[in-house]
Amino acid sequence: MLLKNKFKLATAIGIVLSVLSLLVHLFLANYSAGGITKYSMHMDDVLPFGSRPRPRRLWGPLCTLDHLHPYAKPRKNYPAPANHNGFIYAKIYGGFEKIQSSICDLVAVARLLNATLVIPEIQATTRAKGISSKFKSFSYLYDEEHFIAALSDDVPIVRGLPKDLREARKKIKFPTVSPRNTATSEYYTTDVLPRLVKSKVIGIIINGGQCLQSILPASLEELQRLRCRVAFHALKFRPEIRSLGSQIVGRLRASGRPYLAYHPGLLRDTLAFHGCAELFQDIHTELIQYRRSQMIKRGTVKEQLSVDSVSIKINGSCPLMPEEVGILLQALGYPSTTIIYLAGSETFGGQRVLIPLRAMYANLVDRTSLCSQRELSDLVGPEAPLSSDMPHPPPPKSEKELIEEWKKAGPRPRPQPPPPARPFYAHEKEGWYGWIGENDTEPDPSPVEFRRQAHRLLWDALDYFVSVQADAFFPGFHNDGSGWPDYSSLIMGHRLYQTPSGITYRPDRKTVATLFENVSDHLYHPPRNWTMAARQHLNNSAGIEGIVMSAMMSKPVSFLAHPSPECTCRTPKSPAIQPVKDKHGWLLFGGEEDCPDWMVRSLAMVSTKNNEPQSEDYEGELTEDDSSQDTQQESDRRDSNKSSEQDEEMDPDD
Repeated sequence: MLLKNKFKLATAIGIVLSVLSLLVHLFLANYSAGGITKYSMHMDDVLPFGSRPRPRRLWGPLCTLDHLHPYAKPRKNYPAPANHNGFIYAKIYGGFEKIQSSICDLVAVARLLNATLVIPEIQATTRAKGISSKFKSFSYLYDEEHFIAALSDDVPIVRGLPKDLREARKKIKFPTVSPRNTATSEYYTTDVLPRLVKSKVIGIIINGGQCLQSILPASLEELQRLRCRVAFHALKFRPEIRSLGSQIVGRLRASGRPYLAYHPGLLRDTLAFHGCAELFQDIHTELIQYRRSQMIKRGTVKEQLSVDSVSIKINGSCPLMPEEVGILLQALGYPSTTIIYLAGSETFGGQRVLIPLRAMYANLVDRTSLCSQRELSDLVGPEAPLSSDMPHPPPPKSEKELIEEWKKAGPRPRPQPPPPARPFYAHEKEGWYGWIGENDTEPDPSPVEFRRQAHRLLWDALDYFVSVQADAFFPGFHNDGSGWPDYSSLIMGHRLYQTPSGITYRPDRKTVATLFENVSDHLYHPPRNWTMAARQHLNNSAGIEGIVMSAMMSKPVSFLAHPSPECTCRTPKSPAIQPVKDKHGWLLFGGEEDCPDWMVRSLAMVSTKNNEPQSEDYEGELTEDDSSQDTQQESDRRDSNKSSEQDEEMDPDD
């Protein structure tokens, strides 16, 4: 009994001593820390929401370009055509960027020849069977009524040829021409105009995305402004595209944050043209090489089939991979919670090539993640069903046929027949890669593929609208040197015209490739001097230096990629800028005319209403801030706060 009492006493003393020890430790911790502090979560830890200030260094506007404004109206004597020489009808082949450029050239050619333009035919929609009957060819993308009305003072436009001429066209009684991308104005006035006057109708077939040279003589400067009026004012997307595009922009900015649009430029044709197959693996390399061999047979590519993709990339002729773009954005100081909109209907390589960028920037979204399937279906419109191109099982045989086969089967006993072949599943047959497991040659496009090509026009138009409205734009592959208009350059040209002071990066891929060569051993943790060098280059590319360098490459190929200074004006009191010309004497930047008085007064009123202080000056010298360290800390915090939805496994063959 005594032993039990001693044991209870010892236990009670131990408990009392433990409580006293705990109280002492709490008192010491409170004394040394200055009191218990409450934890407050940073808004940056919340991925979808939260508002932040708009640092001018990242989101603009640029002080050096805020004196430029869009102005594409005629400025000299611009009389209406005196006589009518005939009708021009056109067929346009290619994707969205080729259609956009070709229509602008066609209007300029019709004005040059004093001809009436028939609404152009977009072949990607006319070849697609069963697409919505609500939209026919041109109206599949654009507002036809607005197009005709907006250009009524420039070029007469009709929906179709008169009935008698339409019948003659069906009988192929009118001549057609297929001009080159670099066709001069003299070619049209000396070769095409006499044939037009003689036959009263002529057809133009456009395959390369253009039918008139980009840079015209000074005497035809008004034709350049006409191109701007067509591209940036007359070519309005149909209301359904504009409405859905506005909803996407609203959803991107619903959290109160700006967003950056990014177009990877990873297109199979472009990669094959430049020989960038080794940047990919497995089936993608084989697909690029097959397309390159087709280009060599057609004479589009003059080089060998197998080339060193690494040396081509170092030379700047291959696109920036999404992983590299993510590292560059981190070097610029964009936080890991930045909203990035992925533009473009095709990203060759699928979701696999986007995994590194999505790991750095979890808020990487596209139209499919911002729109419901119903909204996208409404944009496409009602469509007729297509017969499936999947192999069908053989029809069942009758009893009589089975008996005849049994009689002709030969002597018995016979070996067992081989097991039936495994059926091909739908996901193995659909898409541009389904054929490669069965054949050595790519089959002709099926009706389903033609329909997908028409749908890509809609997705490109939708993403074009969203990218032009973005607070910042980063191209993965512009000025590719192929001689064709490219999607990113058209967006950059539209942004240069509409908002010259907005943030539009124009990276020199050769310089960027050199930067990555110097830091290849520690890509994700580069030294500070590398970060500052990359930031300096990209910041310069968004300003006057980048505009001039980009103009030297893009303007000879596509005027719409650099519509300045012909389609811009400057405020009278802005500081004078020395005009910049290339070796041929073409004006690249500067020398803009003064804006008219009515525009200056309107701009002054708008500036007074929207004069908001900026939190950071973009034009100041690069400070030795801790943005790189902050970005790394935000990335570490984000990794611990990712939602389970971001961890879903993606199909590598998507």
